[in-house]
Amino acid sequence: MTFDFDTPIERLGTYCTQWDYVQDRFGKAGLLPFTISDMDFGAPAPVMGALKARLEHPVLGYSRWNHDDFKGAIERWYQRRFDVQIDKNAIVYGPSVIYIIAKLIEKWSQPGEGVLFQTPAYDAFDKLVEGAGRRCVRNPLIKTDTGWDVDWALLESQLADEQTKVFLLCSPHNPTGRVWCKEELARIAALCDKHGVALISDEIHMDVAFKPHTPWLGFGMQNRWALVTSASKSFNIPALNGAYAFIPDDNARNDYLFKLKEVDGLSSPSILGVIGMMAAYNEGEAWLNSLNGYVHESHALVRDTLKSAFPAVNYQVPDATYLAWIDLSPLNLDMQKLQSDLIEHFNVAIMDGGVYGEAGKGYVRLNLGCPRSKVQAGLEALIGAVKLQLAG
Repeated sequence: MTFDFDTPIERLGTYCTQWDYVQDRFGKAGLLPFTISDMDFGAPAPVMGALKARLEHPVLGYSRWNHDDFKGAIERWYQRRFDVQIDKNAIVYGPSVIYIIAKLIEKWSQPGEGVLFQTPAYDAFDKLVEGAGRRCVRNPLIKTDTGWDVDWALLESQLADEQTKVFLLCSPHNPTGRVWCKEELARIAALCDKHGVALISDEIHMDVAFKPHTPWLGFGMQNRWALVTSASKSFNIPALNGAYAFIPDDNARNDYLFKLKEVDGLSSPSILGVIGMMAAYNEGEAWLNSLNGYVHESHALVRDTLKSAFPAVNYQVPDATYLAWIDLSPLNLDMQKLQSDLIEHFNVAIMDGGVYGEAGKGYVRLNLGCPRSKVQAGLEALIGAVKLQLAG
């Protein structure tokens, strides 16, 4: 079966954050955007078919998620995709990954205490941690010639701090695209247990991966842990809303469900989100496999094109994600001027790495979840803006 990822789909006029509202972040309308992490590809045909079939029924009342169709789709996905058996009784629903993470941080820490995460980091991590009155504990990853590694000595010293209560792991890591191996995850579990730190694993990018991803299912961890994820990134359905988590601890799970239903009034899910996720997991794997191959080729195009234009830029194809995390620091650029030139001279919006914290300075993040022709246009603009600055 073949899938068409090359034909552009017009998104303007659909109330689309990336296209219709690019001016909000970049100050100019009509830019070619490579920004927010959704894709320009249509959702898989089985997903669209299931949504259309449900919309044939005219009653859109309150719905539920806690049934075997929803949890069974997740169970079968983990069996097929990752060759692991999950406990369906540990599954909970949430309106978004960030919502579930925020509630678990509230459960497992107190105001003023530390939440550790690895940097550069998705900017929502800073916002949700600080918004909850907790303290960000940043563990910078080590850049190597072939990828990214953990600073284990620093990590253990930070976990050993009695004020560090939660490790917010990003797996695969955004924005670097690093997939953590089983040995690394087991080592993290042992350190968290040793120092009494709870772990929350954000795995929303788990399915767009070019090497085997290992879900966080405890690794024998005795302390509190949760895996939080969604089908939204993988199948490009974030507008449908909905996420889920595995929370094995009965007390934590029941407390979360109480907050979801009784306090926040969010236990009735979007029925289209539930149906979309089930269809994606039940019938969308062939599409996803083809998508991964297409995105991997786009990463290779970025590597080869940048290497040809700027030999000093050593872009490595990541382990996962459709996000190209490009280190331009060897070129000693004025990143603020680069952004200005991209917008004013090339009409392109590309995320500046500084959005992802101090560790992201000197980088740009280019969204490759789009037709190859758009990727090429973005690369041409980026190279043009860099050359314009280097020319003085």
